[in-house]
Amino acid sequence: MKLPTSINTLIAGILITLISLWYGQNHGWMPAAASEEAPLVDGLFNTMMTIATGLFLLIQGAILISIVRFRQKPGDNTDGPAIEGNIGLEIVWTAIPVVIVLVLSVYSFEVYNEMGGLDPAASRDPGPQKTALAPGSAMAATLDEGQEVALGVGASPATQGRNAQLNVDVLGLQYAWIFTYPDSGVVSGELHVPAGGDIQLNISAQDVIHAFWVPQFRLKQDAIPGRETELRFKPEVAGTYPIICAELCGAYHGAMRTQVVVQPPEEFDEWLRSQIAQQAEETPTVATALNVPSEIDRLQAHTADWNVTSETLASLHAHHSF
Repeated sequence: MKLPTSINTLIAGILITLISLWYGQNHGWMPAAASEEAPLVDGLFNTMMTIATGLFLLIQGAILISIVRFRQKPGDNTDGPAIEGNIGLEIVWTAIPVVIVLVLSVYSFEVYNEMGGLDPAASRDPGPQKTALAPGSAMAATLDEGQEVALGVGASPATQGRNAQLNVDVLGLQYAWIFTYPDSGVVSGELHVPAGGDIQLNISAQDVIHAFWVPQFRLKQDAIPGRETELRFKPEVAGTYPIICAELCGAYHGAMRTQVVVQPPEEFDEWLRSQIAQQAEETPTVATALNVPSEIDRLQAHTADWNVTSETLASLHAHHSF
């Protein structure tokens, strides 16, 4: 028995919907989620994958059906029917993308807001740098006193008005990341944070634009010369994750890598104490005593104002292949 076209269409629609929903949640494209913010980004990405899969199956299915069903028959040299347009179909294929874009725009806005991306306090730019386009003009106008320009991912609505548990100053330079813990004076070539802690990174750049990116946290923030950006997050899963520069910053951009180590709070406290003790116990080398500077000593002389130690330089070197 031949099924009516409407039944075939209904069955095809159900199959496309089920396949899209399954693949949208099981695509396996994202790395392991290791922060409180990661599920928010994953939910948005999964939604986009579900919609994209449905559109792909629908469009490619229509193309394949058309190729098979409406192909030219052997010996048939007649012209096809003259079809100039279909107003209803044109409205549908215009309305559907509009609705999709609006839904994803609202959804992404809510995700960004919940992560703290719309926190005005994330900006600490001096007044003269706060500019905006004046309405109806191509001229840049200075914002009124008291207005803030959000730059970075700051406190989420749930943590609004509360200071972060741990602040870390992050300096990006060609081609390394340097992490300074201002409360203890510890300087490190890799980032250590406690699991479950509310972490705030104050990010700046020494030379050119860099981008601090941890895929497992689903977070990325530019490091801009002359401006400080903020990245606030909560790591949840203990482990070691790569930190990658996601902005082309020079010849050795690909080697600008280090790692973030998420530790249980007690292990993090132990690491911090060991770093404080290690930096306090540093003694001059024999070469320094003989006034013969070593390579490490020369590097330290160039980075004296950064409070970089030989251990920091060694940890930086461990993450570079050039």
